[in-house]
Amino acid sequence: MSIDIGITGLAGSGKTTIFNALTRGKADTESLTPHIGIAKVPEPRLKMLDDVLRPKRVVSAEVRYIDTGAPIKDKAISGQLLSQLSNTDALINVIRPLTNENKPPIEVILGIEQDIATTDAELAFSDLALLERRLERITTSLRGAKQAEHQDLLREQELLMKVKADLEKDIPIRELKLTTDDLRTIANYQFLTAKPLLIMVNIGEEQLPQASSLEAELNSRYSRPKCRIITLCGKLEMELTQLDDSAAEEFRAEFGISESGLDRTIKLSYELLGLISFFTIASGEVKAWSIQDGTSALKAAGKIHSDMERGFIRAEVITYDDLLKCGSLSEAHKKGLLRLEGKGYTVKDGDVITFLFNV
Repeated sequence: MSIDIGITGLAGSGKTTIFNALTRGKADTESLTPHIGIAKVPEPRLKMLDDVLRPKRVVSAEVRYIDTGAPIKDKAISGQLLSQLSNTDALINVIRPLTNENKPPIEVILGIEQDIATTDAELAFSDLALLERRLERITTSLRGAKQAEHQDLLREQELLMKVKADLEKDIPIRELKLTTDDLRTIANYQFLTAKPLLIMVNIGEEQLPQASSLEAELNSRYSRPKCRIITLCGKLEMELTQLDDSAAEEFRAEFGISESGLDRTIKLSYELLGLISFFTIASGEVKAWSIQDGTSALKAAGKIHSDMERGFIRAEVITYDDLLKCGSLSEAHKKGLLRLEGKGYTVKDGDVITFLFNV
């Protein structure tokens, strides 16, 4: 199962360029049609497992990026655009900074913040419209509701009124302190401001020397719960994806870039989404999987296949470090490092798991 991340932004932000940079794609940057691309999640531990275990096949976890095509504008998120954004796990909002080298740094930052405020307002406007429609339906439903349903509707109405009031104060849903029950209630609405947000400032090559300081300044001003800011030269990263890895690394070194845009983006996306990785070894295949931190062994099995969750018996677990030291599962078993865990076991980052099930 891949992670879906929507890429959006104002007109001229360069979001399709960013899409190409993250997916090694060649989408037309002038096109307003949506694009979908897959990126392999960089995972150095897979390479080490491959070297030690020599499986027939190694499979990376994946992130699916959706370039929404049409830009956000004029408080008019279309039905198609809303559907594309609503079905994602997180959002990337691409911002184009002022590129005039004569502009003082503070003007560049203020220009970026203005565009951030504009896109935030459009996402909030979409959520408010959805809230108002739902509140109207609740008011209608309350007139003929039975007692049990009546109480549930009142609780939902109270929650949505609170969320609406905070949104009108420019507080996105992701920043609200909601209970687990509250989050469960609003989950089906797929509110846009509830999604983790990575703000990506799409800088030009001439701004690369100031990228780190610009990113630090913006994060000090704007970093909030489930929201981070990153600077990325989309045009350069898009061009580098067309080269082989060694040539791309040489060019990055010349520009003083220590890590690819994809690696940085996925790393931050995983942090924002609270994701960890575990690995499976089966039928000569080593595979990486992405799950929420805190996921039980039962639910992790379900990420692989619903039959595994339904017929779960137990999980054979070993840590990545222990497996590397042993060199094989059979050697790990001899040394007593292969543990048997039940449904309630909380999967840890780097666990190597074999699920036993019966259906």
